[in-house]
Amino acid sequence: MARLKVFTWSDGFHAFSVATSSRPKALQAWGIGSDIFQTGLASEITAGPDYDAALASPGEVIERGLAIDVGKVAKAPRPKAKAADDRARKALKALEAELETLDSEQAEQTTEIDDRRAALEAEARALAARQAQARQALMARIKSARAKL
Repeated sequence: MARLKVFTWSDGFHAFSVATSSRPKALQAWGIGSDIFQTGLASEITAGPDYDAALASPGEVIERGLAIDVGKVAKAPRPKAKAADDRARKALKALEAELETLDSEQAEQTTEIDDRRAALEAEARALAARQAQARQALMARIKSARAKL
């Protein structure tokens, strides 16, 4: 298993810390999409009360009050799904339903064409048989007419 590291960042009112194996996992735990490590807003820590609290609950975001609830240390609530995520999920479900409908319609159309193709092939075989029979009858008459010459 990867070694746990403790990462932290602050919004000025609270410090948020999490013990995880990588920076991307820390960003995910915080619910942050941009790389705040690159801007210097977030960093790795190796000691202190936030470090100890985060290691006690790996993967959980630990929140410590800086300007509000000063000194209070508690687990932070999980980030809520954003409305945009909900809209994207609904749009995806609608597209998947549309795809299912399209697949069903196309399968039905293909079946209809296959049925018509089978009927045409049966008609073509019957026509070929009639034509072969008419040709044989005519060839017999020609043979008979030649024999008379």
